[in-house]
Amino acid sequence: MSALGNKAYYADQFFFKSTLASKKSKLNSYWSIIRPTVTYGCETWVLKETIKNKLMVFERKVLRRIFGPTEEREGTWRVKTNDDLDKLIRHKNTINHIKA
Repeated sequence: MSALGNKAYYADQFFFKSTLASKKSKLNSYWSIIRPTVTYGCETWVLKETIKNKLMVFERKVLRRIFGPTEEREGTWRVKTNDDLDKLIRHKNTINHIKA
């Protein structure tokens, strides 16, 4: 499950690091290539808390790469927190996608 997702993510790693590609195209790539790879066969899964946590950790890792850090008022930079990422994707997370 996450091994295939990691392979798909790291195959496109240069795309996700690129400043030439927009955030929208990176999100579309994530939702159309990587997330289906990770959730392949999810109809047969029993969603235990450990699986949910692994899926959310993987999704947040990819989203942190897509959205990047946030600049504060003082000119400092900080990494986005889990709450920031949850607000950005709202109801579109992997767990809700599998349950639907």
